[in-house]
Amino acid sequence: MYGKKITSFRVDKSIKLSKCATKEDFGVSDKKLKKDLESIREELGDFQDTLYAHSKYSVLICLQGMDSAGKDSLIREVFKDFNARGVVVHSFKVPTKLELGHDFLWRHYIALPAKGKFGVFNRTHYENVLVTRVHPEYIMGEHIPGIHEVSDIDQKFWDKRFEQINNFERHIAESGTIVFKFFLHLSKEEQRLRLLRRLELKRKNWKFSPGDLEERKLWDTYQKFYEEAINETSKPHAPWYVVPADNKKAARVIVASVLLEELKKYKDIKEPELDDKIKANLAEYKEQLEKEAQ
Repeated sequence: MYGKKITSFRVDKSIKLSKCATKEDFGVSDKKLKKDLESIREELGDFQDTLYAHSKYSVLICLQGMDSAGKDSLIREVFKDFNARGVVVHSFKVPTKLELGHDFLWRHYIALPAKGKFGVFNRTHYENVLVTRVHPEYIMGEHIPGIHEVSDIDQKFWDKRFEQINNFERHIAESGTIVFKFFLHLSKEEQRLRLLRRLELKRKNWKFSPGDLEERKLWDTYQKFYEEAINETSKPHAPWYVVPADNKKAARVIVASVLLEELKKYKDIKEPELDDKIKANLAEYKEQLEKEAQ
């Protein structure tokens, strides 16, 4: 729908986040963006039905972004026309004791969508090279052999973790999972305004935590590690898209458009044909049902 503009958000070579736009409106009104999203998500809903019937592929959508980047509302609006049985959303929080008893990818692997379904990760396995990198002391809770103190966590450790993530995504892609990764690129000023709204609007107070302000102080550090993670792991089988997130309506249109345009390329995804024997007797089955009404 938005043509070549959509492909410009895909990361095919090394990028600098500081040079990536945080705002996009395509030169149209919010009303037009909302209408376009409604049209795109209706097509996505139809595709999801076909994917479910075809049952040979699954779709994994990974959403990352700074706090208040709009992940929750994007999920609500983009997947509104999906059949509830066909999409599962997982929001990954601080790892539990059970999860810490396994490798860092375990809890993500068991949450992967089954064939025929869409899965949405709200925050993802990338937290393991983002939050833990900003706060390396969190790694100590994983009880990794050879890691006895924070000083043992060096660049080689993070390089290995990038390699493990790339291998994980390559494996699931080769097994039939279509992977999309979206970084909702929010400006620091827009985050400030959104956090203020959480404080000013009583119905949004519950979203605010004093910890948000502490993490905000580490903005530049997060940006540095997001940039490295994106550059190290944007691959043809699992590409990253850096989505300008200051305008929520446009961000939703971008994500929905990318999904639709890329999924349409899978020409083999179609509804299965009826068995020849069943097809040959359709008239008979129809007649049986019509007779019941007499």
